[in-house]
Amino acid sequence: MARRSATALSAGSSSVQDYVKVIYSFTEWQERPITASQLASRLSVANSSVSEMVRKLMDLGLARHEPYSSVELTEDGLHLALAMVRRHRLLETFLVRELGYRWDEVHDEAELLEHTVSDTFIERLDQKLGYPSRDPHGDPIPTADGGITVPSALPLRELDDGHRGRITRISDANPELLRFLAAESIDLDAPVTVLERKPFGGPLVVKVGDTSDARTFDFGEELTTSLWIESDGVHAGCRLPEPSRR
Repeated sequence: MARRSATALSAGSSSVQDYVKVIYSFTEWQERPITASQLASRLSVANSSVSEMVRKLMDLGLARHEPYSSVELTEDGLHLALAMVRRHRLLETFLVRELGYRWDEVHDEAELLEHTVSDTFIERLDQKLGYPSRDPHGDPIPTADGGITVPSALPLRELDDGHRGRITRISDANPELLRFLAAESIDLDAPVTVLERKPFGGPLVVKVGDTSDARTFDFGEELTTSLWIESDGVHAGCRLPEPSRR
């Protein structure tokens, strides 16, 4: 199968695994291609290093790239990316549930572990955890065959006044933001209502919680781009992502 061949092809190369995972993750919640310069920024490496690695990915049959255009995964690249995303998110879930890690601590730990554990370990870990569908930040966990459920959600900043929904994903890009949310007891599935947008680029006024315990916050740009809201009554189905084709 493609997933197995891609994994075997890239065994032992953590850099290859990291690159395909970042390319996929960049497009997971929003259908937007990633450029080489954006890839360099996400991985905190030089543009020259990205160019060299992208050429390697192309030689391995994991990516396609034309000069001055986006970097896209092939079918093998997509399957490898989903396998690595699955490892990472299951490990994050395990660290939080079983070892008492905070949700702002797990990303870097999972980054180290995902390259070292076996496929058997991951499958037994999935069983031990009860086959979770999402990680501690709300990101969906792919199934063993590459299926994935991505909620129909939008960043908080894109919602109109009066919009109601629930927090379905919280970006893990900033650990300090996660610590702030934890201190305020703002977590996944918390009800959210957009009250108003302050003028002249001001904060978004948001009510968090049910009627009995609702609190009002003024959220700035970083918070409103980090919180993803699923509207009440809207659900997404399971899908297997398809690589772009030319």
